[in-house]
Amino acid sequence: MSLVQRAQQSRAGLQNAAKGLLTLSGVKTILFYYVLSRYFLKAYRHVIATGMKQSVTDTWKWATLNVILLSIRFVPSARRKVELEMARVRSDIRAKLIPQGPRVVRHLSLPPDGKSVDWIVGEMQRMDDESEKTDAWKDGKVSGAIYHGGDDVQAVIMAAMERYCVSNPLHPDVFPAVRKMEAEVVAMCLRMYNHPDGCGVTTSGGTESIIMSCKAHREWAKAVKGITEPEIIVASSAHAAFDKAGHYFNIKIVKIPVNHVTRQADIGRIKRAINSNTIMLVGSAVNFPDGAMDDIPSLGQLAKKHNIGLHVDCCLGSFIVPFLEKAGYPTKPFDFRVPGVTAISCDTHKYGFAPKGSSVIMYRNTDLRQHQYFVVPDWAGGVYASPSIAGSRPGAIIAGTWAVMQYMGEDGYLASCKSIMGCAKRIMAAIRSEIPELYVLGNPPASVVAFGSASPNVNVHAVGDAMSSRGWHLNALVNPPGLHIACTVSLLPHQLCFPKYSYCPSSVHPMFFFPAGIFYGAS
Repeated sequence: MSLVQRAQQSRAGLQNAAKGLLTLSGVKTILFYYVLSRYFLKAYRHVIATGMKQSVTDTWKWATLNVILLSIRFVPSARRKVELEMARVRSDIRAKLIPQGPRVVRHLSLPPDGKSVDWIVGEMQRMDDESEKTDAWKDGKVSGAIYHGGDDVQAVIMAAMERYCVSNPLHPDVFPAVRKMEAEVVAMCLRMYNHPDGCGVTTSGGTESIIMSCKAHREWAKAVKGITEPEIIVASSAHAAFDKAGHYFNIKIVKIPVNHVTRQADIGRIKRAINSNTIMLVGSAVNFPDGAMDDIPSLGQLAKKHNIGLHVDCCLGSFIVPFLEKAGYPTKPFDFRVPGVTAISCDTHKYGFAPKGSSVIMYRNTDLRQHQYFVVPDWAGGVYASPSIAGSRPGAIIAGTWAVMQYMGEDGYLASCKSIMGCAKRIMAAIRSEIPELYVLGNPPASVVAFGSASPNVNVHAVGDAMSSRGWHLNALVNPPGLHIACTVSLLPHQLCFPKYSYCPSSVHPMFFFPAGIFYGAS
């Protein structure tokens, strides 16, 4: 057969194949292989990102969960058992959180006549008295949660909030001072994180800051790179707010296990997980579970190489990590000095001592921030625009944040950093040198210290229960099991709380924080 005949035969075969594909059966075949290839590609990327062992574990968990859900749905005995257990749990939660008894008065409808200020204050006092734990945080045995800068700081905040009680940043023409204070809060945070030419927005907290960053990066990636199935790569220690953002905005959150020794993000696995749908990487400085700081410079190199975003979550590190170096605790770069960092979240209402409901999301440039905004130009009520999730926002909180940052100043925050870091280092040293049954998770560089059990005879969560019975409130961790304590000003022994502009070294024995004998026999 000549070459011409072979070419004609091949052409005829291709034409017949093309005609076959144009039939209904052919279209079904194309769709089948298209769907199959998409799922295969997703499975392949998952295996590359997490490894074969983790992929098998994830598949097993998924299958097991679905079997359990199906059994609950279709097996009456299993459903009744789950319903009984859920009812018991709900009852326990109500008993712990909702005051009960004949002396408890509930106000479930508007009073016929307005009440006096004295009555209102007295009723608030009575409601406080209904629970024995209302003022328990003042004992200083709470991990995080209460970021109280002192009575003088509280007085400054309340004065500012009272002055701007009715203000609303949604109307900057009506409340220009609040707009100015918001801009200055953002500017002060940008300078703390070494990028005065950047930009940002205040939000209601760390979760909203993170959600807004994910939204901005998603819209940026869609507009600039045409990505319609976005993915964000996070370490397993990253804050759950990234999962919430993924749920809200249909972004796939790819979780990479951390290094089990350092507790940092595994750079090698993150590198393998990056693909054409990746829009952003996430690093923590520091993370919530164990206080580790991820290798931000290495993450920045990856982000820069692949032209994707890098969000650094400093919500918990806030006003501690920017002062570590000045306080005598050198650390790796983590802020906008690192090439590749595109966004940083910082909670002013934590170690900044601002009123609750205050955070800042910062961006390297306005090109990225503009994708956070929401605008409806043709609404019947006029142009509607808002920078974050909320429309109306409490200007009083912005004013309180601005006021406390002015009051504390750089020297005040440096003093608080030194004092809090001293507390964290004492606890860490005590666990490592005096309590062999426990071990510190990783090498936390800031205010959070997490510990697990180093002995098969010690259940670390039982340790937490024992400390709870002694008035402590620690955070329980899983994967691995552990407890963490976030050191705050309130946690410091009262007589050693630092004056506003000075640092008083503490001579309290580290075991002050862990009463003798509490760790033994807690299996």
